[in-house]
Amino acid sequence: MNKILILLAHPDLAHSTINRRWADELSGSPERFTVHDLYRACPDSRIDVQREQALVESHAHLVLQFPVYWFSSPPLLKQWQDEVLTYGWAYGSTGHALKGRKVGIAVSAGTPANDYQAGGAIGHTVAEALLSFRLAFEYCGADWQPLFVFHGIDSNAGYDAAARQAVEEGTAHYVRHLERYFP
Repeated sequence: MNKILILLAHPDLAHSTINRRWADELSGSPERFTVHDLYRACPDSRIDVQREQALVESHAHLVLQFPVYWFSSPPLLKQWQDEVLTYGWAYGSTGHALKGRKVGIAVSAGTPANDYQAGGAIGHTVAEALLSFRLAFEYCGADWQPLFVFHGIDSNAGYDAAARQAVEEGTAHYVRHLERYFP
């Protein structure tokens, strides 16, 4: 079994519903997962590039976990990509750190799944909205894995029994997704 680095990028994890639940679940299996809270590790937005690269290198697989922000990621994750995925390390003639490494993303979207389709309120799939992640990691030679998306739990909605059940079911689906695609 290969250890997975979960690069968690949520700027307000304390007030998160699904991302916090996922992090709690995965943290309960430290032999299998390392949950690296990027906003906690870099509270001043200063990224220790060598430390981050070493962390990636010490794991077999990488999963970026975040809430969808304006059809992308929270800003610190974009900064992480810009600073950590460097020429000579992640790509280029000598950049092989991600080559063959399984990489994927797990996201929470506060809107219903039917909004993310042709004819829906957004008009595009989540995979289309987040295509830049796939392109970047495939460019680095990574073995891109299927996207995991949790829809719902809009921040303006109440958190009732049905929502709690959806969160628990979503968490179980996420764990099964990781077991299937990141063995």
